[in-house]
Amino acid sequence: MNQVLLTGILVERDAMRYTPAGLPALGFRLEHSSLVHDVHAQRKVDMSVKSMAFGAVAERLAAQPLGSSWKFSGFLANGRQSKSLVFQVQEFVQD
Repeated sequence: MNQVLLTGILVERDAMRYTPAGLPALGFRLEHSSLVHDVHAQRKVDMSVKSMAFGAVAERLAAQPLGSSWKFSGFLANGRQSKSLVFQVQEFVQD
């Protein structure tokens, strides 16, 4: 199963673009910080996540202010022209 749930802050957002089929597409970057339990100890995790959204989700996300915090759900996939991972967001709700 490829399912990701992540709380993050919207820190960067590209200009809205459109796929050849006319579907809105939005690239953005999330930042996440948390404490996780890792082999009998707490570990601080800070990361920046390259992300994408399409369709109505992209349009809704484009209207949100930078610096706002959300709960995101989606999956991981390879980027369009690279082998690096991208978080494909399918839904988000207020944190």
